[in-house]
Amino acid sequence: MNGPEILVEFASELALFVPHGRRGDPSRVVTDGVSTLGHVIESLGVPLTEAGALVIDGHEVPVSHIPADGESVTVRPVTRPQHVPGAPLRFLLDVHLGTLARRLRLLGVDAAYESTDIGDPALAALSAAERRVMLSRDRGLLRRRELWAGAYVYSTHPEDQLRDVLDRFAPELRPWTRCTACNGLLKPATKEEVADRLEGGTQRSYDVFAQCAACGRAYWKGAHHEQLEAIVREALRMRAG
Repeated sequence: MNGPEILVEFASELALFVPHGRRGDPSRVVTDGVSTLGHVIESLGVPLTEAGALVIDGHEVPVSHIPADGESVTVRPVTRPQHVPGAPLRFLLDVHLGTLARRLRLLGVDAAYESTDIGDPALAALSAAERRVMLSRDRGLLRRRELWAGAYVYSTHPEDQLRDVLDRFAPELRPWTRCTACNGLLKPATKEEVADRLEGGTQRSYDVFAQCAACGRAYWKGAHHEQLEAIVREALRMRAG
């Protein structure tokens, strides 16, 4: 037996997730009468991490709402900047987002990253245990119930990925304060303290160093500094704008 029939309209920002036949105008959806609106939305392809306000006949309803026959549902995108309550804003990135993780760390954003594929259940559990926002392009991972919070990374290009995350979450930026390798905090270091990690040419050419308090990696303004500084300047310009 067919259950309640509703009309569902998705915001244009969510078109990526929605089958072509359901894009644009409201489309009819037959529900089972017991599933929540959140379940219905995900069954249509949209992870709840990407759904903002759910509006029925002009009134916002929770994802736990059970749709009734004849209701008209509008699914809006997430409001930007998105506020994530309950913990300091921190991120967890999956195995495919290593470059994004390093760029976030360069900007001083707390970004944990798994360089090996530990599997969706373990990633979701880590997100919950450490209260980190899961960043991923894996829609299945973002649908896992144990996630604390999550967000889909829309682009495959690191520059665009970084802009999107900064625009969506507006994290505090503290450039040059985190280790790009392990996410640990940097502290000033003397040349003597890091000498055993430096090539002879580096020891002769540079005098200002920093060291990761977690992994011990040494940092200085070397050959790639201008390229990294350009990333920092662009991020700060975007924030100021």
